[in-house]
Amino acid sequence: MRLVIGADHAGFEAKEKLKKFLQGLGHEVMDFGCYSTEPVDFPDIALLVSEAVRRKEFDRAVLVDGFNGAMPLAANKVHGIRAVAAYDIISARFASAHEDCNVLCLGGKTHGELALQEMVKVWLNTPFEGGKYQKRLDKITAIEQRCC
Repeated sequence: MRLVIGADHAGFEAKEKLKKFLQGLGHEVMDFGCYSTEPVDFPDIALLVSEAVRRKEFDRAVLVDGFNGAMPLAANKVHGIRAVAAYDIISARFASAHEDCNVLCLGGKTHGELALQEMVKVWLNTPFEGGKYQKRLDKITAIEQRCC
């Protein structure tokens, strides 16, 4: 799978570990920054990553910030992006199964390396269930088209 990953400075260290983990699973991973713990503005990274997914340059994306609050706020402003904040493997599973999430957001300072790896693995391996969930996503698309 072609993935893009990004983080702000608070999520930088976790992003670096996740990038290596995903590459180890055989995924192609492009890193859109940031590239150190020097402060950056999270909306800039979220926009770069989300627009690349919207343009279908990548299959899915992972965004990491400190506590998993900032990145989904910015990513979900991009038309067609379904960014979901995952806090455990259950929310990661539902992000894929129910929301057909194309951008998974994680907190680099709120979870350890193994927990983050498990959440990403579950998200990537859980298929979208469609059905009633597709109907709800269609309503979100209608909102985007009307409001944005």
